[in-house]
Amino acid sequence: MTTTYEQLVDILTTLHDTPADRTRPEATLGELDVDSLTTVEIGIRIERDLGVTVGDDELQPDRTLGEIAALVDSRRSAAV
Repeated sequence: MTTTYEQLVDILTTLHDTPADRTRPEATLGELDVDSLTTVEIGIRIERDLGVTVGDDELQPDRTLGEIAALVDSRRSAAV
């Protein structure tokens, strides 16, 4: 089974062409040079592909991929 983190990385690499060697749970969106437009697109893909809403204000440049995956997991558990 694919983890939320792996799904998030798939979304990010599809939209942003992030090099695999820079993609790790502690990497922030800012460190990965994710711009504001890509951030909006990531939020849309999270909602479409993972079934939870994450606002643009929650996808700030200092947010790590691990934190975003944990946020998505917590919203998924709350929805069940």
